[in-house]
Amino acid sequence: MHILWTGQTRCYDSGGKEIPCAGSGQDGEFRPGVPWPDPRFRCVGSDIVDDRATGLLWSADANLFAFPMSWQDGLDAIREMRGERAFGRDDWRLPNRRELRSLISHQAKKPALPAGHPFRNVFLGWYWTSTTSAMAPGYAWYVHLEGGRMFYGRKDSHYLVWPVSGQSGVLPATGQTTCFDIQGNEVPCDGSGQDGELEVGAGWPAHRFVPQQHGIEDILTGLVWYRRGDLLSRPASWDQALAAVTALAAETQIPWRLPTINELESLVDASAHTPALPDQHSFAGVQAAYWSSTTSGFEPDWAYALYLHKGAVGVGFKKNAEFYLWPVTAR
Repeated sequence: MHILWTGQTRCYDSGGKEIPCAGSGQDGEFRPGVPWPDPRFRCVGSDIVDDRATGLLWSADANLFAFPMSWQDGLDAIREMRGERAFGRDDWRLPNRRELRSLISHQAKKPALPAGHPFRNVFLGWYWTSTTSAMAPGYAWYVHLEGGRMFYGRKDSHYLVWPVSGQSGVLPATGQTTCFDIQGNEVPCDGSGQDGELEVGAGWPAHRFVPQQHGIEDILTGLVWYRRGDLLSRPASWDQALAAVTALAAETQIPWRLPTINELESLVDASAHTPALPDQHSFAGVQAAYWSSTTSGFEPDWAYALYLHKGAVGVGFKKNAEFYLWPVTAR
């Protein structure tokens, strides 16, 4: 399975009160995904941190350049790092959206990083990724380190840059294969340092989605998704979503559950939008946004949601009936 555990170990009701996890149907009960090693991080000298969960190597200083910069300036600054063989490595890059999100612990806040992490100068704000928004190519994806959300910002805006190096056999590629300038015009990828040039991450199988008896299997992750993305045919509150999936599991005798935010995000093809799914998918009833089983570590009366038309990772107030639900089970 190419999906990391979210880090969530606790469960909360829709008012944000901690509750026992048993029988809740929440992320904190099932804790699916690739577990984190203990300890997760290993310092390589004073300048590099090895993330043992992914195999990626990060600069120990999370604000290495000391100030925010535009997206293109960030790409250029890291290109200079490569040329200078900074810290003895020539493979530094701006992380893609999955690489940067892999650092997030959804049990944590301020910063939303695993407990005991060794990074210094972590800024509680937005950090650029190398991945362009397919919906708005003049924008690029960024991740907020205060709570763990992911959205996109104008490429000429100024945010933080956190270099990464090495390769991961755990994280899938994002699906992005083209490159764009700050105005959103397609440009040649060679030498750009963008996600579309490097395409790092585990490769996708030629036939990624395969119909099975009970649903559609994603061969990349080993997850089996309900054939339709609109189980209730209407938006639901978080409690309603959890209850509906529990009822489906009891009725079908299949261990359906509400997916974690990392499982939902694994469906995203960063080259696509409306919906941000691979072209070859055969799902029906796909909607714009979905609840996950993952509570917000920042505000536990909120839960994470995937805005599937955009590919964004946000949050929703648990009591509001504003998102759809899409059941998942393991192969």
